[in-house]
Amino acid sequence: MEQALDYEGNDYDVIVVGAGHAGSEAALAAARMGNKTLLVTISLDMVAFMPCNPSVGGPAKGIVVREIDALGGEMGRNIDKTYVQMRMLNTGKGPAVRALRAQADKYAYHTEMKRTIEREPNLTLRQATVDSLIVEDGVCKGVITNTGAHYSAKSVVLTVGTAARGKIIIGELQYSSGPNNSKPAMKLSENLQDLGFELERFKTGTPPRVDGTTINYDETEEQPGDEEPNHFSFETPDSQYLLLKDQLSCWLTYTNETTHTIIRNNLDRAPMFSGTIEGVGPRYCPSIEDKVVRFADKSRHQLFLEPEGRRTEEWYLQGLSTSLPEEIQQQIIHSIKGLEHAEMMRPGYAIEYDVVAPYQLRPTLETKLIKNLYTAGQTNGTSGYEEAAGQGIIAGINAGLRALDRGQFTLKRSEAYIGVMIDDLVTKGTKEPYRLLTSRAEYRLILRHDNADLRLTEKGHELGLISDERLARFEDKKAAIIAEEQRLNSVRIKPSEAVNEFVIARGEKPLKDGILASEFLRRPQVTYADLLKFIPAPAEPLDHRIIEQIEIQVKYEGYIKKAEVRVERLKKMEEKKIPDRIDYNAIDGLATEAHQKLKKIQPETIAQASRISGVNPADIAILSVYIQQGRIAKTSA
Repeated sequence: MEQALDYEGNDYDVIVVGAGHAGSEAALAAARMGNKTLLVTISLDMVAFMPCNPSVGGPAKGIVVREIDALGGEMGRNIDKTYVQMRMLNTGKGPAVRALRAQADKYAYHTEMKRTIEREPNLTLRQATVDSLIVEDGVCKGVITNTGAHYSAKSVVLTVGTAARGKIIIGELQYSSGPNNSKPAMKLSENLQDLGFELERFKTGTPPRVDGTTINYDETEEQPGDEEPNHFSFETPDSQYLLLKDQLSCWLTYTNETTHTIIRNNLDRAPMFSGTIEGVGPRYCPSIEDKVVRFADKSRHQLFLEPEGRRTEEWYLQGLSTSLPEEIQQQIIHSIKGLEHAEMMRPGYAIEYDVVAPYQLRPTLETKLIKNLYTAGQTNGTSGYEEAAGQGIIAGINAGLRALDRGQFTLKRSEAYIGVMIDDLVTKGTKEPYRLLTSRAEYRLILRHDNADLRLTEKGHELGLISDERLARFEDKKAAIIAEEQRLNSVRIKPSEAVNEFVIARGEKPLKDGILASEFLRRPQVTYADLLKFIPAPAEPLDHRIIEQIEIQVKYEGYIKKAEVRVERLKKMEEKKIPDRIDYNAIDGLATEAHQKLKKIQPETIAQASRISGVNPADIAILSVYIQQGRIAKTSA
């Protein structure tokens, strides 16, 4: 029996294992709520590191970053301080799909996040490898490291990511490793299995990196950043947008038939086709060999050349993820326009790792099997830094609340993309690395990039993660929006000559009667700036973010109200709780598949039960009646 190493001060309120994007947010949230927190990582050099794409944001993902910031998280602030390029995507489309994306300086991002963690009161950062959990009577009480050190805590968060029994694969080469050749965590997975957890094996990959001085940029298409200021954090003022004039461009090129021929001729050496890779890979971010096989009719695929930082010449080949042998990767690179003489600095690779099947989690991200144990990030089967960070802050909040004996915190599907993601994971599970998409959110018109603060800032303040000063600024913004909307609903525009000239010039019929200013703004071709040509300006000039919010809320008022009506209907189902340990076998009339799925998922509400695949409306009706009649048969303890 190993001897415990008892150091002074080994007792904590919250312990977070893993310091990637999930672990960083979890630890900061728990500490900022007043908990004495320990953040344990295999390597201090991997804190918030970006082993894959050096970017933050994009469709759906960018909205998650804004939500994290509105709750008081760090990712938005950190990328605003360390980006090399910022772009707003889908500007020609509606507000529900607009998304901010930043190209990151991956080394500056890591350094800045590590410094933030080091300077956070209540938070201790320590390099160690956790081999097992301390569990007593079904309750997690702490962790044990590979050196035998015991650390106790009221709650523990696991964010092990791709280090969990990580295995890197390049062609015929295989070796145990975490991402970017870091040390893997080999024993913790075995401990989780011994505790009764079901683990799955997933796979992800990364492209080769090349020397930027050997790229022929004249043969590629430049992709510059935006000239107008944008930022992820609601706390970052435009006046501090200092990096705007010093952005680095990305560059666009394409694969070609020669590239595809090289890949097809070497599929027998591609681990994902030879049977070497056992893990399930991401459908929405496939390897280049997978794309060539699955989309054989396409003559080319896009590749984005992305800088990894300001003080390095490494460039990331976005879209060229591969695990082919190193010499084949070099041939592929040289077949691409602009990369004919590019020198490969690091080969691409696939990495297999363990995942905790997410049906074993509650919406709080606490495990159903072990009390006071939470999991977040790629450990739960997701892909992407943003998805990881979004889970991390929720797990950290709930671990912190448990330590403080203050209840729990969840986000509904109608409140945040984070809520959509977690509900998908714990209700539907995932058989492949899960990626957030706008299409996954049925209420995406009210879950927008621009209104994350309106949705979540007050919740962040209640949790102790948003300061009183920030809340006051938010309340001023909210009041200004309401006041101006009320003003626009009271001011009328008369059919003057100037008004009708404006209307006719835009292909519309002239006004015959006066209309409310809000009704005039609702016209697709009318902006708030246009409106001020015909009505007095507000007493106090409005910030452009407030104007943006007013325009969206006025123009999409009808659609937003319809979505809100659906949300209200859903609330009634969310309020119908399902008793703990209900015996579904005792409910007559449920379909066999419904029996199986309900027992496996153990939904907490009727609404959650209705979203389980294989549970149909008839099953929900029977379950509802059973609960309403009070005939609750519970399983034995």
